[in-house]
Amino acid sequence: MSQKITRKLTTILAADAEGFSAAMTRDELGTFSALHAARDVFYKLIERHDGRIANTAGDGLIAEFPSVVEAVQCAIETQRELATQQDGLRFRVGIHLGDVIVDGQDLIGEGVNLAARLQTMAQPGGILISQQVYDQVHAKLSTRFEYLGEKRPRNLPDDVAVYRVETGAAIDDDTPIWQDPVQVAPRADRPKTKPKPQPNPASEPAAETPATDATTDLSKALRLGALIAGGLVLINIFSGGAIWAHWALLPLAMAAGVKLAPVWLGRDTIGGINVRALVLIAGLILINLFSWSGHFWAIWPAGALIAAALGHKILSSDAD
Repeated sequence: MSQKITRKLTTILAADAEGFSAAMTRDELGTFSALHAARDVFYKLIERHDGRIANTAGDGLIAEFPSVVEAVQCAIETQRELATQQDGLRFRVGIHLGDVIVDGQDLIGEGVNLAARLQTMAQPGGILISQQVYDQVHAKLSTRFEYLGEKRPRNLPDDVAVYRVETGAAIDDDTPIWQDPVQVAPRADRPKTKPKPQPNPASEPAAETPATDATTDLSKALRLGALIAGGLVLINIFSGGAIWAHWALLPLAMAAGVKLAPVWLGRDTIGGINVRALVLIAGLILINLFSWSGHFWAIWPAGALIAAALGHKILSSDAD
């Protein structure tokens, strides 16, 4: 009888030190001490936020948390504390909420792989999270989140929506996001920077996150669109005659969809096709239906848009 596979949904935090091998070559004892000091910070804060260490290998670690909010808060506090250490190591952190396979105390599977890929894509001192994590925490934490778009992590088949978490600690802006750390030359002369001072919550209002700003803009746009639509329908009703309001409403709806669909959906593509192209396709189909003459001509421009989008995806995959 085959052994039953145990799975669970959990929050995975992956962390890894920047330029560890090069640092060991320069100063083995000093780097070893710095690694243990950093691990002490990780262990202390992971335990404080009800997480556990699932795996450690070399200069990296994998931790899991039953709470997504606690995982992100732990990562923020860890990066802030590590930034204050003199001659300390800089860590990249990636967090994902996903399904994993439980192998004793270890966790394996696609959920762990994605967290690890997000970690390699982060800047030293930074934190990247997946869409699944963002959905759970953006309304519960006062920190800022920057949407970086949909990116293709190395060796993974699909694009994923990625967000950067504002920690309040300095990050290495010289290291570009999406640059694999093994391709970045270590800088022995990189200055150690202090964390940025944090606002006092008792005296200053919490800054709105970009997600909150986008939601506010979307709400205003929807209210304005509803007023315009209602006005056009009333004019159509009181002016009598045939129904014409849908011709005025359709271009307004298409323009709003092209501008706001990525914000509303929180992603740029669906199935590899740009959401703005999908809005245009939907508009073409409605125009076809409104002017129906027995022929479904919208299939041709819609097909061309889909083919162009898929072709762009294939070329981007080859480039990666």
